[in-house]
Amino acid sequence: MNSSRNLLVTGGAGFIGANFVHYWRRRHEADAITVLDALTYAGNRANLASLEGSAGFRFVKGDITDRDLVAKLLAEQQIDTLVHFAAESHVDRSILGPDEFIRTNILGTHSLLEACRKVWLGATPRPNHRFHHVSTDEVYGSLGTDDPAFSESTAYAPNSPYSASKAASDHLVRAYHHTYGLKVTTSNCSNNYGPMHFPEKLIPLIIVNILEGKPLPIYGDGRNIRDWLFVDDHCQGIERVLERGRIGETYNIGGWSEVENIDLVRRLCRIADDVFKADVSLAARFPGSPCARGLQAESLITFVRDRPGHDRRYAIDCRKAETELGFAPSITLEDGLKQTFTWYLGNEPWWRAVMDGSYRNWLATQYTA
Repeated sequence: MNSSRNLLVTGGAGFIGANFVHYWRRRHEADAITVLDALTYAGNRANLASLEGSAGFRFVKGDITDRDLVAKLLAEQQIDTLVHFAAESHVDRSILGPDEFIRTNILGTHSLLEACRKVWLGATPRPNHRFHHVSTDEVYGSLGTDDPAFSESTAYAPNSPYSASKAASDHLVRAYHHTYGLKVTTSNCSNNYGPMHFPEKLIPLIIVNILEGKPLPIYGDGRNIRDWLFVDDHCQGIERVLERGRIGETYNIGGWSEVENIDLVRRLCRIADDVFKADVSLAARFPGSPCARGLQAESLITFVRDRPGHDRRYAIDCRKAETELGFAPSITLEDGLKQTFTWYLGNEPWWRAVMDGSYRNWLATQYTA
């Protein structure tokens, strides 16, 4: 790996992007990082507040579809590594409004690739470059209970506008490598969780609703299975890809933590019960929670109408990343859930600020029985 790099991180104010920026900063202090983020509803500049004004860090508000802006940043900042997180990523939102997913995930990725081709492969080429594309296991479709986990050779079969848009972006990245020689890598991860996770996703939504005493919505029968990956382990996986990954290759990054949604929610409920028993001051802070009255958080579980095209099971086989890159998740699901719950307890102003009135109103319409 180079002694120092100049990184451009798209979507670096979002959940995984911001965690990656902090992770990279801790481990690669000599590297310069430029964050490009449009600060849409899920992007939060406060996620990067501790880095503002520090040497080697720059934040730029902008859209990845702005090809001229991206090309300017690549040239002026002498960017040699682009890590592409920016994406619309919520399946429910993609079902209700697919247009923005097509624009951001497909057209935005294409715009980035074109900017990189112009700057890195143009009149003054930069041979030591890397375009790393962060994707999802959802591009592979849905698994049956006994099916083998997704590997890098699994055929794509996306089932939602979100996963279809990510599949298209994956194909574009591959094409720019094989057609133009752009040095790319792609990683497909399983479901991430951890600090700064926007509360429309399952784990932070459940945590916040437990604290506020609101229903814990479970789609269908709750038996849908997901593989869970603590966000810092995902960042470690991307680091390994950038350090050791073969150009043009795809690597699956998973947590080896398959669990049914209903079981995951019950685990969080048990954590909440234990935390409230251990810290009596929480009852005054969160009086609406059943835990504040000595009741079990599971009493809030509410089964709601399943969403259209709900994939039954995702599972990542990450043996290729383990063998080639030395990647292995280090945080167990139980420890990761406890760490995440603790983070939300300690950062109440953060999640109350991001869950403004318009978002709460939108969220309420999604979970009506």
